[in-house]
Amino acid sequence: MPDIKDQLHAVWLCFQIPIPTYGERLLEDGAETFLKLRKDVLGNTPTIVVFTKHDRLVTFTRQKKRGDPESEKQYLQEFCIQPIQQFTGDKAIAHIAVSSKPKYERSLEGLIRLTQDKVSESFTSSGNQVSAVPLAAAGAQRMLPTLKVDLSIDVGKQKYWRALGSSANFPGYTMQDCLRVIHIDIVTVWNYYDPCRYLYSDEFVRMMMNMVKTVDSPPGSTQQLSRSDSLAGGGVPLIALAPIVLPLKAFAALGGWAYETYQRLQGFHTKFMAYIVDLTHVLEILFSLAASIRAKKLTRRAIKLAYNAYDGSEWMRLTHTDIKSFQCWSAARDAVLDKITSMISSDDREARVSRAIEGVRGGMPVDLEEDEEWIVQAVSQ
Repeated sequence: MPDIKDQLHAVWLCFQIPIPTYGERLLEDGAETFLKLRKDVLGNTPTIVVFTKHDRLVTFTRQKKRGDPESEKQYLQEFCIQPIQQFTGDKAIAHIAVSSKPKYERSLEGLIRLTQDKVSESFTSSGNQVSAVPLAAAGAQRMLPTLKVDLSIDVGKQKYWRALGSSANFPGYTMQDCLRVIHIDIVTVWNYYDPCRYLYSDEFVRMMMNMVKTVDSPPGSTQQLSRSDSLAGGGVPLIALAPIVLPLKAFAALGGWAYETYQRLQGFHTKFMAYIVDLTHVLEILFSLAASIRAKKLTRRAIKLAYNAYDGSEWMRLTHTDIKSFQCWSAARDAVLDKITSMISSDDREARVSRAIEGVRGGMPVDLEEDEEWIVQAVSQ
């Protein structure tokens, strides 16, 4: 069996949507032959027919049939979908119309989702386990953070989240050891281009653990020590190349809780819940920020900005308040899993990510391709 990276996971068959009045055809002779033989060539590999340049069709149908919202769908069915179904003899063949033009981003997102669904259906593992192929497919895509979040949940379910409320996992290990295992699994799913492994570093793990310890702070208290960084929120002017200074607590001593064994620490489930949810939210913010790096390697500067964007934000405060108010009974082990899932999968994640980034950037550009040390001197204002 070849390595996962050497396997064919899915095939996109791309055809430009034809406009007959322009003398265009959907299928050339070679394409027709391939479609007829695709089962012999590809076997059970998921195949998706992608109709491209959807924007041209929208413009064409609006000019020809003004005020008819169904004309576009009828055109696709008659000139694209039906011919493909006839040539393949497959009425259920997966298909989607897309465009790379602005305002059509949702169609590309739909293509990614459809591909992930078909890969998940075709490559399954016994025992309801997450297969390595869908895991690789979700990790490779760079458009939909929600797929990575969903996959994180699936991986967590099959490994250890289901028993977090009963301390059945990690017997005899310290909380620091346990959280590092969880950290590695979650970061791996996101599959950032991180050749220096900054996301796996002791420094980043320590930053996340210090964020998590605020979940137990008394109501009304503030664990947000003042920070003198040049990229703070509240409308502070930003300098694109100014170093990003982390809050003072980021590298503070962890405290005794980190070295307690899993079974002995009172309220251990709140630390696990906060770590899983906080880390996922920071990675979501980083996903949005990393889009501006244009496929270059991840920098500590980008990670620090994502951390600062979430740390102390309304999103984090609401998350920690929700976790503190959660009542966990060991007899209901799945209650913790259900709570984590609901907090990670909230419908307003995209809006929260945008607000968190806006809060720390203030609308100003920041160069995230330049790297810098984890700890830097503050820039005088």
